[in-house]
Amino acid sequence: MVWEPVLPTDWSSPPTAALRRISDPRVTQYWDKRRMISHELGEHDRRSIVWDHVAVYPPGASWKDLPPKAVYEGGPVVYVAEQARAAVNQALGQAVPSPQR
Repeated sequence: MVWEPVLPTDWSSPPTAALRRISDPRVTQYWDKRRMISHELGEHDRRSIVWDHVAVYPPGASWKDLPPKAVYEGGPVVYVAEQARAAVNQALGQAVPSPQR
């Protein structure tokens, strides 16, 4: 997961409470102060910042000169969480669990 400054209140890395929202031990979270990932994905001005976006890459994918092809992309995150979860499970070869409510 990549956190980046977008809003005026994003002047430092996310607090511990925000980082705890994702508790899966397989997840690594990064603070991208200069929005380098956003620039790699197409940002060229304030209107084109890539944020609140999910990209799922297959196991073993490696960024070289360009980002690899994602097996799933979508956003805003709040609207695509289930599709992203299914894409991650499919990429890992796991059965898609039903959402818990």
